[in-house]
Amino acid sequence: MISSVRGTVLSVAGHLAVVEVGGVGLAIQVTPQHALGLRVGAEATLRTSLIVREDDLSLFGFVDADELAVFDALRGVTGVGPKSAMGVLAAMEPAQIAQAVALEDDSAFRKVSGIGPKTAKLIVLSLAGKLFVTARTARPAPVAKTTSVADNVLIALVGLGWNERVAAQAVDDAVAVASAADRAAVPALLRLALTQLGPALQTNSRAEADSAASTV
Repeated sequence: MISSVRGTVLSVAGHLAVVEVGGVGLAIQVTPQHALGLRVGAEATLRTSLIVREDDLSLFGFVDADELAVFDALRGVTGVGPKSAMGVLAAMEPAQIAQAVALEDDSAFRKVSGIGPKTAKLIVLSLAGKLFVTARTARPAPVAKTTSVADNVLIALVGLGWNERVAAQAVDDAVAVASAADRAAVPALLRLALTQLGPALQTNSRAEADSAASTV
């Protein structure tokens, strides 16, 4: 059983993240919110659940132990498979799921794609008294990935042909040395990032950079 994974994020596409562990890239299914918090090139730690079937091995990843516990609990409900359980977690926080069960509010589950009225009621009945999770204000992922000046500079650098990992590091370095005014303006931060990538590139690609900055 693979209970957790820690490694470098190689790619994130939709609900699938690839994390390199010991030279091996593991494909891990995550919620859309979780995917937003994973950055290519950065290290990530995920709690995981390995689902073994006759013709398939699927690895599902979670932000913390609460999400994993709720996922396992949902899979124990008749009619709820791994994908449906992930759908519930994509729609609600673990604390919200526990509250809906405590209030016998099956309508919260009926809003989830793939969960019908009968299954929604069964979730409430089956999980009553079984969910104990830590309340939290919100997932940090959406905040980390809101469109910002740094995000737009990264998009511009990738558009100029730079590898995303290299470009992301250059943006981080630029943000670290930029003034408050430069961090608030795409053209200024883009020029600083190009400086981090190399003085020669900054000279030869100034026109391209200005053009890229004007489109993001």
